[in-house]
Amino acid sequence: MSAVPPTPRAPAEPAARAARGGGRRSLAAALLLGALGSTVVLIASGQTWTSATAAVAGIGARTVDADGQSVTGVPAALAVVALAALVAVFAVRGAGRVLVSALLALSGAGAALASVLGANDRAALDEQAAQVSGDLAATVTGLTRTAWPYVTAGGALLILAAGLLALRFGGSWPGMGGKYERAGSPRTPTRKPADPERPEELWKALDRGEDPTRESDTREGEAPTREG
Repeated sequence: MSAVPPTPRAPAEPAARAARGGGRRSLAAALLLGALGSTVVLIASGQTWTSATAAVAGIGARTVDADGQSVTGVPAALAVVALAALVAVFAVRGAGRVLVSALLALSGAGAALASVLGANDRAALDEQAAQVSGDLAATVTGLTRTAWPYVTAGGALLILAAGLLALRFGGSWPGMGGKYERAGSPRTPTRKPADPERPEELWKALDRGEDPTRESDTREGEAPTREG
């Protein structure tokens, strides 16, 4: 009875290559979404979100408007936090990367919520009406909303998507410290001792501040003598 030959296993290299490719794609997508979303939030929050009419004595009705920064500074502030978290996610590993990724996602969610709530805010317009009319009790009528609060919310959702990608795939992403040793110190390159038969190597060793004669003696097995 002949032995059944073992079933050959599929090589693991294609799977590993596919995993690395997926990690690079998710990394590029998170970077693009986070940077683009933060930029959109910062730009859109500086545009006019709402406008209305205020009654001014002696002048009549006057149009006042409020930009996103006047309505709420939360989206812009969280966009800055998101940019910092997007950079920090590559500087940490393990549990630290999970925490930073969660911060990135929460920044996007908070900015989106603040933008939607700010679209109906009248406090900034009432403040503008009080300034132009000189009446602290002045209010506005005929509230008009622009699309910028929702554009801001859309940018914030991009930040949220970047955070979710970091939470899902961040464990396979490289870190900034990949070229360093575990202790955190840079790897010291090893140099071959200068060959005494080649004068150009002796001169290069002298330029580096090394003692080529000591290297030669050590290579030949001559131990330095100790005093005492």
